[in-house]
Amino acid sequence: MDSSIEGATEAGHGDGGEVDPVAGTAVQRAADGSSGRPPGPAEAGAGGAAGAAVTGGAVAAPPASLSPSRAGDFMQCPLLYRFRVIDRLPEKPSEAATRGTLVHAVLERLFDAPAAERTAPRAKSLIPGQWDRLRETRPEVVELFADDPRGERLARWLGEAEQLVERWFTLEDPSRLEPAEREMFVEAELESGLRLRGIIDRVDVAPTGEVRIVDYKTGKAPRPQYAEGALFQMKFYALVVWRLKQVVPRRLQLVYLGSGDVLTYDPVLADLERVERKLLALWEAIRQATETGDWRPRPTRLCGWCDHQAHCPEFGGTPPPYPLPVRAAESAGVPQGRMGPG
Repeated sequence: MDSSIEGATEAGHGDGGEVDPVAGTAVQRAADGSSGRPPGPAEAGAGGAAGAAVTGGAVAAPPASLSPSRAGDFMQCPLLYRFRVIDRLPEKPSEAATRGTLVHAVLERLFDAPAAERTAPRAKSLIPGQWDRLRETRPEVVELFADDPRGERLARWLGEAEQLVERWFTLEDPSRLEPAEREMFVEAELESGLRLRGIIDRVDVAPTGEVRIVDYKTGKAPRPQYAEGALFQMKFYALVVWRLKQVVPRRLQLVYLGSGDVLTYDPVLADLERVERKLLALWEAIRQATETGDWRPRPTRLCGWCDHQAHCPEFGGTPPPYPLPVRAAESAGVPQGRMGPG
């Protein structure tokens, strides 16, 4: 990377991506289609054979870990968390999320080339091959363009991916970057036993040892009042890195390809300690909801993006039978399935 992390472009703000600040990365993903990663074993939890049942074609088990996306799901809507993590209900791929996956793959693969060859034309030339690879590894994305026999909509969609890739070169110079890690899986267990895990798009390490965590978003940057919600994911990753390496990252950087903005934040230890307290409170709420089976929907305007309306009581639906053992609530105290102060 650059010899100085301070050389990073400072953040600007554009319209769009305006989301509920407490909903974290899941809300931002729904608003801008930036994640592109479906819930997988690393996010949905694993283990806990006791009480396991088959639902939605998968084995249900109590959550065993927490990722930024799944934390955001619970804060957005506890019932959504249940549908994704415990019931494992299928979700249709979207053009926006799939485009995000494609662009992420291209930006990752570009760094395989020597620095001098990391050009915009080279990056755009990677798109067809990465799209072919995506269709092989995730055949369900083919249905996105099943009703496009002439390929016109697909061509337009690929052109939009090209534009996002090309815009990245106006925000960062990959010929001056040598990432220490790309698409890095991280996992750390806190003293409480809570296991945190996720995938970091890019980790840069300066010659002086300073660490920068970078995440690409294919949507627009949020307005200033929603920036804290957008940074939730990054602070989560910073917490994991701190717990693993005993190093507080020097900079957190969100690169918004949809609007051409870069949002940066320089965390301090107190930030990470606050995030840890919030995640512990969140995990306790998830634990209680898991044990009681009390997962309450939280209606917001983001419900329009949800694939599970047919199962949601807010839309006249009925959730599938709860696949885990339940216990009676101990008291009429704090409502289950809610995030307490953190």
